[in-house]
Amino acid sequence: MTAGRKIRAGRRTVELTRPDKVLFPDDGITKADLADYYRSVARRMLPRLRGRPLMLERHPDGLDGPGFMQKDVPDHFPDWIHRAELPKEGGTVTYALCDDTATLTYLAGQGCLTPHRFLSRADRPHHPDLLVFDLDPPGPDFTAVRDAARWLHDLLDTLGLPSTVMTTGSRGLHVLVPLDRRAGFDDVRSFAREAAETLAARHPDRLTTEQSKQARRGRLYLDIQRNAYAQTAVAPYAVRARPGAPLAAPLTWDDVDDPELTPQRWTLATAEQLRKNDPWRGSRPRGRSLRPARRRLAALHR
Repeated sequence: MTAGRKIRAGRRTVELTRPDKVLFPDDGITKADLADYYRSVARRMLPRLRGRPLMLERHPDGLDGPGFMQKDVPDHFPDWIHRAELPKEGGTVTYALCDDTATLTYLAGQGCLTPHRFLSRADRPHHPDLLVFDLDPPGPDFTAVRDAARWLHDLLDTLGLPSTVMTTGSRGLHVLVPLDRRAGFDDVRSFAREAAETLAARHPDRLTTEQSKQARRGRLYLDIQRNAYAQTAVAPYAVRARPGAPLAAPLTWDDVDDPELTPQRWTLATAEQLRKNDPWRGSRPRGRSLRPARRRLAALHR
């Protein structure tokens, strides 16, 4: 192993230990490669992370070694990394917040391949500003995901809710709706369930809200379970802990119409092409109230 490497990240210098440690053995991707990538996308990624508690998916020895999900901030993390102490049953958890480039770079140096973010911010943790639909396909055919995403987009438009879409870098797509933080998680999840059930009723042979895999019978699962306190979703631009280092990548809605689209279309190797064009440029609509949308949804059933 080579000596440590110092990386200038914003106003700080981050010490990267074992920079040539290979994290993705099939691809030769090192810790330094990971840190350089996250530093390079910080300008786009940080607005989607700031103020949000994180769950860290860490693989300090790479994909060949054990990995784990970490909530509590370790004692050795530097003091300048922001933290949020939030309640859990029987106690509290102190989560890391990623508010600057130095933190994002430091987390990569700690073998955090993938940051998973809260759907709420630390100042109002029980009131989400994002609603997420996770489109979970029944198999490798991505046509079902593309179709479901278009149908969901149309329904949300009808309900007056703007939405964005991203690959997960794993199996499916996430469809995101910005919220105004007035509703609590119970109300948000209830609305999401009603919307998903409405869509599944329109396409009963293709879509389902059944959690049991056996009950899905080959249909795409409209998963709304992430819409709950302390649940997380993969952050946009995050690297996934899979061979090839696929990215959770923002998309335009026109991208969804591309028959060549796959959930792992973008990887660390093709990240430069993704950085050249920001699919979400100009697509940060204000958070919406669910009250008008709920009334419109009820009217569809009359």
